[in-house]
Amino acid sequence: MLKDRFITAFNVLLPESWQVNFREAAGVTVDADEEQWRKLTGDADRDLSPMTQVRMQKIGHWLWESNLLANRIVELPVAYLLAEGVTLKVQDDENQKVLDRFWRDPINDMDLKLPKKVRELGIFGEQCYPAFVNDGDGHVRIGYLDPSLIETVVTDPDNREQPIGVVTVKDRKGNARRYRTIINGPEEVFSRRTREIRASFPDGEAFYFRVNDLSSGTRGRSDLLAQADWLDAYDQFLFGELERSGALRAFCWDLTLKNATEDQVKARAKKVAAPKPGSMYVHNDSETLEAVAPDLQAADTSQGARLFRNHVLGGATLPEHWFGGGGDVNRATGESMSEPTFKVLSMRQRFVKHMLESIGRYVLLKASGSDREIDWADPKWAVEAVFPELTVSDTTKYAAALQQVVVAVALAIERGLMTEATALKIINAVAGRLGVEFDAETELKAAQVERAKRKEEDVFTEPPATGVEATGTT
Repeated sequence: MLKDRFITAFNVLLPESWQVNFREAAGVTVDADEEQWRKLTGDADRDLSPMTQVRMQKIGHWLWESNLLANRIVELPVAYLLAEGVTLKVQDDENQKVLDRFWRDPINDMDLKLPKKVRELGIFGEQCYPAFVNDGDGHVRIGYLDPSLIETVVTDPDNREQPIGVVTVKDRKGNARRYRTIINGPEEVFSRRTREIRASFPDGEAFYFRVNDLSSGTRGRSDLLAQADWLDAYDQFLFGELERSGALRAFCWDLTLKNATEDQVKARAKKVAAPKPGSMYVHNDSETLEAVAPDLQAADTSQGARLFRNHVLGGATLPEHWFGGGGDVNRATGESMSEPTFKVLSMRQRFVKHMLESIGRYVLLKASGSDREIDWADPKWAVEAVFPELTVSDTTKYAAALQQVVVAVALAIERGLMTEATALKIINAVAGRLGVEFDAETELKAAQVERAKRKEEDVFTEPPATGVEATGTT
């Protein structure tokens, strides 16, 4: 082949010690950004970069502080969740005293600090509370670690979904704190390797909660992350409209001189002054003075503002009439438009409920004086966070529906089309909307007992005959 003859001829021209074997080069095209790609089957990283995480937190705080729309997106859920207050309840009296002491502790002061914690959960997407336990009586106080001071959240190597530790950024002396996350369970729930990793976190325990995250992520996301650019753009749009409104109100005085030379115009300009309001301007027919306003030919921008605002509010699942934009909304459509919002608020309420109940269980666990495994389903230990209702329910329609349901199921039972147990389950479904729930089987047994008791009491007894009736005389 031509290639082989070329190699032979080339070697003839070189000394024997320099002669080499040539091999044909082979390669593939490499994209300019090849190093930025990862395999589909590789390890997934669902977190923002550390610098982006910090920037997200700064932007979220700045928007909440300076942007009216962003402030409402954060504050409305806080108000709906906590406006009437929250309490921790448990059925055991002694455990209730422990919870009350923790809640009202002057350092914990949960009535005052809970709204801040829920607010910052939405702004920053995560919260970390170091726990401090009194060695004598097990009393718990919780602190606060600003999310900007979190360097890394370490997860279980066998289960990335489970955080096991929090590492803070280094202070000026180069020291970082390492907190074990609290799980309210024995360490044996982790593998031996995970327990060894958790043992390397010697600076105490801390609660760590995050929202808007994914299972394979380690950090939370702000409620304002997706809307940040649009919130800022909406602000800029309104500032632009403010400047345009100022320009539309501006005007100038136009003085026209007929047949005047350039020198005459300059001389007149040195003497003339803008007339004051209510003053009089006297001139001959060679001068004309009039006020001139700008004609910017700008269309009405209210529809544009509504478009931008609704784009942001839609991303936050908030109806526009919650932010002063009535549109074509009446009471009926307003209630239906608010339903998705209350679903989202209910999800956040469930998360905050989980937060508080986890803290409450930890408080009871430490007060018990042991790290033994506790059955949290036991009413004595079953901590419940009691929230106010998100909305005041309109009971009128449910009361009417309950009446219709009772009549319907009674008719079905009378005709043999339904059992009493099934009927009670249907009634319970409607009664639950009124805030009353019961177990159908238990209620049926109690109703049968009362029915039998009433039958015994209602047995008719013939009154004794009087003397006149007995003798038959009148």
